[in-house]
Amino acid sequence: MIKLREAIITEGKYDKIKLSGLFDTVILTTDGFGIFKDKEKQRLVRRLARERGILVLTDSDSAGFVIRSFLSGIVEPQYITHVYIPDIFGKEKRKDAPSKEGKLGVEGVRTEVILEALRKAGVAAESAPQTESCREVTKTDFMEDGLAGGQNSAERRRALLRQLDLPERTSANAMLKIINTFMTYEDYKAAVEKLGKESKQ
Repeated sequence: MIKLREAIITEGKYDKIKLSGLFDTVILTTDGFGIFKDKEKQRLVRRLARERGILVLTDSDSAGFVIRSFLSGIVEPQYITHVYIPDIFGKEKRKDAPSKEGKLGVEGVRTEVILEALRKAGVAAESAPQTESCREVTKTDFMEDGLAGGQNSAERRRALLRQLDLPERTSANAMLKIINTFMTYEDYKAAVEKLGKESKQ
């Protein structure tokens, strides 16, 4: 598993699955062109970009370039790095037929191709940000704080996501990664405490 400082923005869930097996970082999907109308996700992308930078890793077809262009329009250039996979023709194993342009997407190319693309883009591995507090928020913390595995935990998670100005549809696992990107453990505990006070009012 390769640690990256930057967050990765890719197109779909199968791309994310592939990249999650290679990189230890926050990975967001654009859901194809879905991000064009998703203001919450746009805000999160901009926030991630400012906090740690983003790597855009989309397919090499025309749709991938349209998405790249859109992201370049909403993120300041100093915070965005474009990682390009080469044109490789073929078909993903899970598909019955090749894509319209006949090119393999991120999910279909070999690991070595992705790593070479990152190298060419000048991305440094093992550059995870160092924080003053080495204590990270864990799934156990979520359970102890009523954010996972209990009654009303989904509702509490949504309330905390609102408080942190994060998309309410964020899954528990993604929320954990994002919190550890933006916040120290102490900041997280303060936010949970504030949540508890608000729920009693």
